[in-house]
Amino acid sequence: MAAQSDPIFDDHTPPGMAGADEARVRAGFWRKLSAAATHVPFAEDATAAYYCALDTHTPMRVRALLFGALAYFLLPSDAVPDFLPLLGFGDDAAVIATALNLLASHITPAHRGAAREAMERLRQP
Repeated sequence: MAAQSDPIFDDHTPPGMAGADEARVRAGFWRKLSAAATHVPFAEDATAAYYCALDTHTPMRVRALLFGALAYFLLPSDAVPDFLPLLGFGDDAAVIATALNLLASHITPAHRGAAREAMERLRQP
């Protein structure tokens, strides 16, 4: 089988590809998640994806895809605006679920454990 030449499959980040998404995610993830945690059924999965994306042992191509999916979650106005009841996070859930399904083997029990702990801290008064 021939090697993939598409940059998304390389373990090197193409200039500017993931950098902007990573910066956006690092700057806004916790703010958005804490505001939406009770409304977002996939909050723990998104948090596990966040920890996986930050993990330097995760391959760069996986990190880039996760940062892209998480950046979409942070966008205030995307395909379906988040303020719409019941539908607002549907497109975000689809993007996160697709990324998690494609990259599930890279999300470790440590990432999931850290996500559970973070969600417990968010839910405390």
